[in-house]
Amino acid sequence: MLQLPSSELVLAPGHAVEWRVHTSAARTAAPRGTAGPGVPEPSRPLPSYNQEYHFGAFAPPAGEAGAGGPERNGSRTDSYAGTFEIRGGLDRPALEAALLHCVRRHAALRGAFRPSPGGLVIEIAAPQDVKLEPVDHGPVVSAAAARAHAERFLRATDTRDGPWIVMGAMVREESTTVHFACDHLVTDGTSMMIVLNDIATAYEAFASGREPDLPEAGNFADHSRVERQRTVPVRADDGALDHWRGFIARNGGPFPRFPLDLGIEPGTGGPARNTTDTLLDGSGAAALEARCREAGASVATGVLTAVGVGMRKLGGPEVHRTLVPVGTRGRGRHAHSVGWFVNLLPVEFPVPEGADLARTVGAARDASTRMIRGGRVPFVAVLRLLAPEHYARPWPHAVNFFSYMDFRDVPGADRHADREAGVYTSVPATNGMFLWLHRTHDGIHLNTVHVDNARARRTKAALVDALTRTLENMAAHGTL
Repeated sequence: MLQLPSSELVLAPGHAVEWRVHTSAARTAAPRGTAGPGVPEPSRPLPSYNQEYHFGAFAPPAGEAGAGGPERNGSRTDSYAGTFEIRGGLDRPALEAALLHCVRRHAALRGAFRPSPGGLVIEIAAPQDVKLEPVDHGPVVSAAAARAHAERFLRATDTRDGPWIVMGAMVREESTTVHFACDHLVTDGTSMMIVLNDIATAYEAFASGREPDLPEAGNFADHSRVERQRTVPVRADDGALDHWRGFIARNGGPFPRFPLDLGIEPGTGGPARNTTDTLLDGSGAAALEARCREAGASVATGVLTAVGVGMRKLGGPEVHRTLVPVGTRGRGRHAHSVGWFVNLLPVEFPVPEGADLARTVGAARDASTRMIRGGRVPFVAVLRLLAPEHYARPWPHAVNFFSYMDFRDVPGADRHADREAGVYTSVPATNGMFLWLHRTHDGIHLNTVHVDNARARRTKAALVDALTRTLENMAAHGTL
């Protein structure tokens, strides 16, 4: 399974059905069990720092610009989508039960957001108050009509006004494509894999007359509250911010600039282009892993090294600085939770010309270790404390951003091929270039979102070529 642009979400014609989430009561479910002895439970859950920042910076009031271009109704609509196939005739009651089971299971999917004078408010409906309203769109008889239906579906989420999750199916006699989309406000990449696995697993159970057997899912609102409680004592001169403070001083600010030419001026942007390329096949990825292990590093560190070296080969700096999203869900109570479990951390390491693989990978490994040890404070809280001029504002320029995920480790990975599963990103506008690298059983791949102009397209093509050659050199020869 690849992370693909939403333009590649292809639905074969069939009978289109959609399910919309409704709540039958205005009840709010507060997070449980995290306040501690003697501390009263809050009457309303708090949004996470990521949600607060994304809602404020990327969903501005109508008429204002967001991060790099025009948005629909003044709102940002970045989203993830997922699909899987059901072979044979559809058991529609079982599918409806599975979709409802997923939304009731995850508090993040039952939330509603609204701005208030005191900040962003999130209201989470109790599971029993969630209902699904089916909407029958009727027959879709051509490939063009199916594509138009998919495009409308993918545009249905809205960061500011909701809905934040939409679900549907294209039903045929011999197969059904289940599809769903979540606004980035309520999910991250791993969470979309969890939603996909939860729905598919629950459908298989209900269709067989059984109850779903899924691991317990923690409440994302609990995680958000603990995150805020841990941050309350942190002040601008706190030693916990030393790593960030040094990075900001050396970088000239919290946002490292994307080092290659994208043909745009700082503060400007426009419609985004989204593509996915394969950099290494499965055998190449295995060879790269062996080389990284010899250097005492992970594949993620090796890929990060290749990005720094590849950019330097194209004229980038000899010290690679980037922001890296790091998962915060852990392997405990939130391992199967849906939400936005990510902190954004800075990493910097040298990529000088002529350095060997072991030395450069070792530098990236050590930099990543320092990043993790110095990164317990959420990125948004860091901005508030150390760079308040950037708080709740769109990113000021094209930012160097690197993400890596191993899709073989997510829930349900062993069923991706059997289910013909897919995940898709939708980013309508940007002011830079973002790199999401991911590993599957078939290799290492790059999903890229960048501002759509001729210069940026050439830069992206050159970067893919440089990354491919660098990774091949690392895997086959142990060189850069």
